[in-house]
Amino acid sequence: MAYAVFKTGGKQYRVQEGDKIDVEKINVEAGEEATFNEVLLVNDGENTTIGAPFIDGAKVTAKVVEQFRGKKGVAFKFKRRQGYHKTKGYRRSLTKLEITNIA
Repeated sequence: MAYAVFKTGGKQYRVQEGDKIDVEKINVEAGEEATFNEVLLVNDGENTTIGAPFIDGAKVTAKVVEQFRGKKGVAFKFKRRQGYHKTKGYRRSLTKLEITNIA
């Protein structure tokens, strides 16, 4: 089975066709196609191609399933013996992708 490693949102993802992954938000509407050209590695089942840093002409195509916000996270600051503590919550904006093609 062919797979690829591509980069988006400062992170790297190993994917195969048909995979569903959550990535940092990209500006594409739900139902549309997104193309990623920063492909680091491609394996077609027999041969592995590694980029330096990217592979020329390689791309990963995905369908945007939905835009959503992730689970709540907490950033907690604390300084011992100072009576200082601060809590701040956040929710990341994410995009769910379904990988359709590795070329």
